[in-house]
Amino acid sequence: METLYNENDFHYHLDDPMPNQEKKPIDEIWLDSLQASGCRLTTPRRVIVNIIGNSKRALEAVEIFDLSRDEHPHLGLVTVYRTLDKLEQLRLVQRVHQPNGCHLYLRAPQGHEHILLCKSCRRTDYFSGDDLSQLIEETSRNSGYEIEEHWLQFMGLCASCRKPTQIGRAGE
Repeated sequence: METLYNENDFHYHLDDPMPNQEKKPIDEIWLDSLQASGCRLTTPRRVIVNIIGNSKRALEAVEIFDLSRDEHPHLGLVTVYRTLDKLEQLRLVQRVHQPNGCHLYLRAPQGHEHILLCKSCRRTDYFSGDDLSQLIEETSRNSGYEIEEHWLQFMGLCASCRKPTQIGRAGE
């Protein structure tokens, strides 16, 4: 399996390019990456990877721990943090800093994706397409920085968490 990197060093895996071949599930790709980096694929790691890799929302480490213990009761919180650290080093998960100082973990954006995060239910969606080139050039020129990358995250309320009156007013 060949690993490719984009300008932000996010990992991409190219499976055998056969037509009609099903795409590998994200947890299998992550387990392959962990193993290729020298990690043992223990049952606790597999459980943790499965939970965070298939979650549609950002999770706290303690939530991952609680969900993991449902499947593997002897799993320790240290194992969760070590696995999250390794997944973050491999740029497979991203740590999201919250205004209250707590961290959430979610699938890292792939390619040039950015994050939409619901502040209420923590649903996570990804979007692509932004043209920040003018802002980046102006900021670089004014600050003297050579800007190499950026990270964009929007936080708000998803449609399910917004009150019906807010949704009606948003379209006015």
